[in-house]
Amino acid sequence: MSTRTTAASSSSREREAKEAFEDIISVFCSVTESDDMKALFDDLFTESEMRDMVDRWLLMTDLYKGKPQREIAEERRLSLCKITRGSKMLKKEDGFMHRLLSSRYDDHLHI
Repeated sequence: MSTRTTAASSSSREREAKEAFEDIISVFCSVTESDDMKALFDDLFTESEMRDMVDRWLLMTDLYKGKPQREIAEERRLSLCKITRGSKMLKKEDGFMHRLLSSRYDDHLHI
């Protein structure tokens, strides 16, 4: 396969992936019932992926509420790298996750 063919194929895959991502977002936005969203998640994600998602959510709420990173790492058995990434996300005050958690937990100190 030539370099030109490989580049075109890679570009096509990237475009397909981008369109698929937009389609997934559209599907998520269209689901309005909690039971339907749970069914979609059950179909789309493995148990391990669901646990990872829940762990990420708990990590973000722990950080937002001011829990120390080392304590989170120990309690949740997560790497400090994952926790540091979450902490950097929350430091962006105009970031979506910061705004979301602020709207849910506005009685706590902001990071």
